[in-house]
Amino acid sequence: MTTRAIRIIQTSQSTGHRLSELDPSAFRPDSEGVENELINVYDDISYQEILGFGGAITEASAVTAAKLGEENRSKIIEAYFDAERGIGYTLARTHINSCDFSLGNYTYVQEGDAALATFDIAHDKRQIIPLIKRAAETAGESFLLYASPWSPPAWMKTNGAMNGGGRLRPEYRDAWARYYVKFIEAYEAEGLPVWGLTVQNEAKAVQRWDSCVYTAEEEAAFVRDHLGPALEGAGLMERVRLMVWDHNKERVYDRARVAFEDPEAAKYIWGIGFHWYSGDHFEALSLVRDRFPDKKLVFTEGCHEGGVQFGSWASGERYAHDIIGNLNNGMSGWTDWNIVLDEQGGPNHVGNYCDAPIIADTRTDELTFQSSYYYIGHFSKYIRPGAVRVGWSKYTEKLQTTAFRNPDGTLAVVVLNKTDKELPYTLRSRGEIAGLSIPAHSIQTVLFGE
Repeated sequence: MTTRAIRIIQTSQSTGHRLSELDPSAFRPDSEGVENELINVYDDISYQEILGFGGAITEASAVTAAKLGEENRSKIIEAYFDAERGIGYTLARTHINSCDFSLGNYTYVQEGDAALATFDIAHDKRQIIPLIKRAAETAGESFLLYASPWSPPAWMKTNGAMNGGGRLRPEYRDAWARYYVKFIEAYEAEGLPVWGLTVQNEAKAVQRWDSCVYTAEEEAAFVRDHLGPALEGAGLMERVRLMVWDHNKERVYDRARVAFEDPEAAKYIWGIGFHWYSGDHFEALSLVRDRFPDKKLVFTEGCHEGGVQFGSWASGERYAHDIIGNLNNGMSGWTDWNIVLDEQGGPNHVGNYCDAPIIADTRTDELTFQSSYYYIGHFSKYIRPGAVRVGWSKYTEKLQTTAFRNPDGTLAVVVLNKTDKELPYTLRSRGEIAGLSIPAHSIQTVLFGE
């Protein structure tokens, strides 16, 4: 009988391991029927398929990267989007018009141009598009780009400003729908196919930065009567995936129910996006998955707020905790917020500074890789597009875990230990076992064949 080999990849606060491969282990027959300290893997049970993992390429990220030397600009893209030398990102999100992580408010048309005759993405061509192109070239054929608007032009809104919430004025709904089409066509003319769209970033939030509010009913109606028909009329519905909500999980089921129970809106909607800023609410994802199994769940944004947190180990653990919970409740794709920010956690035109997995000191041309980068990599590097979540069980709530079967047949089990103690576990698969352990404040990805 051939013994199955086990690879163990580890990141640990105390050992200095950072996506480090440990000495291999191997399965042995479970001849005695071990009962204690088990993590069982049941690869005959299948759940959702994975689209991929990724991050957002914002103007802030592009401007920050542009201030560095070529070596570090290349290092950032390789670290994220190279499957061998980096952590294998295949998804990228960007913004339509400005967002808070821009240098200021901007749009692609002149004031009052409802005909969109002046539509021009020259602003994005300067730094955003070149960086996206580098990511696409590095990731290869599996690269998927999607875009989200933070606000329509100020003159299309009830409050007359891009910042501070407000709503889309009814007389501009058709123009705003055609705006998305113009954006897609302009980006594709630059050689960047747009795989997906969200209708509105954070559709419930009145922010001091670029924002626009839709009720659930307003969003569904905008898709049904304006955006969906505009995309369809341009021949884009066959290849552009449309997502609603794009906000926190506490209302993801409520918003899904309104959008997906409207058959004329739902026919245009591929899935629903969500963020993490209001807490776990993992159960809400399961509710959407169970009620609307044909719709996809995609994490579209999450970051640590309040500026750069150099050396924080809790940030990596927060990412892993949320990714595991989301995956185990039906998430198909995951996208971090800014791929890189400067030493302040910006630039951000309203001072809403945040952390990022890679921080660039633009004064000294140095990069800092935060714990979050390595923790994310335990998923993105080893759970590849096309992977399918499989069944598992675990002996203790002190460990968090998830398991996937990759397209090449490799099984990937992620184990997270947020406690202060090393914890043992016995991995069990297909009648075989292997005795393993995970140090305190560590994450492991365990890889083995079927």
